[in-house]
Amino acid sequence: MGQYVAPLRDMQFVLHEFLNVTEEFKNLPAYQEIDADIINQVLEEGAKFTQEVLFPLNHSGDREGCHYDAATKTVTTPKGFKEAYKQYVEGGWAALACDPEYGGQGLPVSLNNSFYEMLNSSNQAWTMYPGLSHGAYECLKEHGTDDQKKFYLPKLVSGEWTGTMCLTEAHCGTDLGLLRTKAEPQADGTYSITGSKIFISAGEHDMSENIVHLVLARLPDAPEGSKGISLFLVPKFLPNADGSVGARNGITCGAIEEKMGIHGNSTCQMNLDGAIGTLIGQPHKGLNAMFVFMNAARLGVGMQSLGLTEVAYQNALVYAKDRIQMRSLSGPKAPDKPADPIIVHPDVRRMLLTAKAYAEGARALTSYVALQIDRELNHPDEEVRKEAAGEVALLTPIVKAFITDNGWIATSEAMQVYGGHGYISEWGMEQYVRDARINMIYEGTNTVQSLDLLGRKILMDNGAKLRAFGEKVKAFVEENGLDEQMAEFVSPLGELGEKVGKLTMEIGMKAFQSQDEVGAAAVPYLRVVGHMVFSYFFAQMAKIALAKKDSGDKFYESKLATARFYFARLYPETAMLIRQARSGSSNLMAMDADLF
Repeated sequence: MGQYVAPLRDMQFVLHEFLNVTEEFKNLPAYQEIDADIINQVLEEGAKFTQEVLFPLNHSGDREGCHYDAATKTVTTPKGFKEAYKQYVEGGWAALACDPEYGGQGLPVSLNNSFYEMLNSSNQAWTMYPGLSHGAYECLKEHGTDDQKKFYLPKLVSGEWTGTMCLTEAHCGTDLGLLRTKAEPQADGTYSITGSKIFISAGEHDMSENIVHLVLARLPDAPEGSKGISLFLVPKFLPNADGSVGARNGITCGAIEEKMGIHGNSTCQMNLDGAIGTLIGQPHKGLNAMFVFMNAARLGVGMQSLGLTEVAYQNALVYAKDRIQMRSLSGPKAPDKPADPIIVHPDVRRMLLTAKAYAEGARALTSYVALQIDRELNHPDEEVRKEAAGEVALLTPIVKAFITDNGWIATSEAMQVYGGHGYISEWGMEQYVRDARINMIYEGTNTVQSLDLLGRKILMDNGAKLRAFGEKVKAFVEENGLDEQMAEFVSPLGELGEKVGKLTMEIGMKAFQSQDEVGAAAVPYLRVVGHMVFSYFFAQMAKIALAKKDSGDKFYESKLATARFYFARLYPETAMLIRQARSGSSNLMAMDADLF
């Protein structure tokens, strides 16, 4: 249903003109040979795969869903999914940004990031299978033993095997300190793991010959709470010495969840009955190791909503140019037709521009963060690596929460463009809304992300990370403050930067009296900071567009118009959000629970 065309022009603008990645790569020994031609070629080939192979399976996969066989405890994915995965593996896409030591192609995270946007636009449910595998690869690469790396990383890199993260249990979601899954040490150094997990995306399927589960569990001597959690590698099939799959392990799928969206992905209830596992990292330090996977997943979820925002916008735009309804308020624009295309109506344009601006802002932010990860992992200067790591830590909850909030808004607006047709399944728009809704929930709800940003990333280090980013914003404002053409972008950016500083200090002071003040302010606070980040990036992109607006390339006119819309229509939300964040906790906590 509908269509998808990878936004290569805007991706190239972000990578080459906004971020100037090839110049950045010259400072990263692993990527010094990567030029614009290589980047563009990979993106063009990625566009072909996602447009031609994955997108046609999105609507059908949603309608069909996954099939569970209770007798064999196996899951069959929708028609075409397995064959598409085979093409993905054969094309080397799974290995794109992985270490050559394990069979990877060694390309930058920032390039892989753009490819993942295309994957998510074309088919989010399908993309979750290889997406989770990449997180398992990152976790094992950093914390796995030599034997674990030897046996499992080449298979994950090639895509022959896939991976999952097994955290949630029926009685505990965010509060993992309550988990009950047990791991009993065995004489041979392995562990016998027993328990149950729920909501395990891609927990069982028919797309790969083995599934590598990363499972949180407790050792017999584990202290209570989150400090007593260990991480274990539990394969679906135990590997033989030669790397082939051997005996079936004691981890099985008990059922798949009936969900609101992402029907093409198997969300499984996983049962462990004496499953054999090996310890990853140190005993009782499992959360530290799993955070590598979790942070990768949080960035990945932001990419999911960027992908949905883009594809929903594209289809709504095509519909708005074709659908005729009523006449323009300022007079007929298509006098040869019985009515005008709905794109002439101001509020239809508001909805389209909202989705467009949120897509382009998210593309700039996620690409920026991906480049910082490249710098964090590869730059020879330790100080540069440390600075990049700090920015990644600060921006990760914003990528996850701000972009997914915006994705929910954007897909809803795009569906609204269709009127009644948007509510009908055959057009495909309602699927994007349903799929977008989960992104605000899993991998840490957006409230949890907001608490992480304000409590852990900002207040816990006395605002050091935020100030470091704020200095970049301030420098840009000062550099461009006298440019009259930039005033409409720079003035609100500078004003918001100052307001964020004051708001942060105010909440921090209140927190000394009650930590509920942090909880009450966190959600609107994250959106305020999200807008500051978007404002900073839109102002930079507007500067580039202004310099090239007379080049004859309509792209720059469009970019400038989108930036102006963002500052005029979306940025003003910050005034309301700041008032909400300042309103304190009393209006939330004063009422007795019995009065609700």
